[in-house]
Amino acid sequence: MSWILKRVGKNVRHYRRKKKLSQEKLAELANLHRTYIGQIETGKRNVALKNVAKLAKALGVSVKDLVV
Repeated sequence: MSWILKRVGKNVRHYRRKKKLSQEKLAELANLHRTYIGQIETGKRNVALKNVAKLAKALGVSVKDLVV
């Protein structure tokens, strides 16, 4: 199970950096807390699907891009 958390976190970090966004700015765009973004990126948070969708929208990518 932890491999999927790490995969999502790695993908979120990749697309966030590609868009040149800070964790704080991504959190603002996705209506989430900055520490939550950090926990996702390090694979420490089991992110809900609705929040994966919020992150995908904020990053301008598909949910699939964040999960695969």
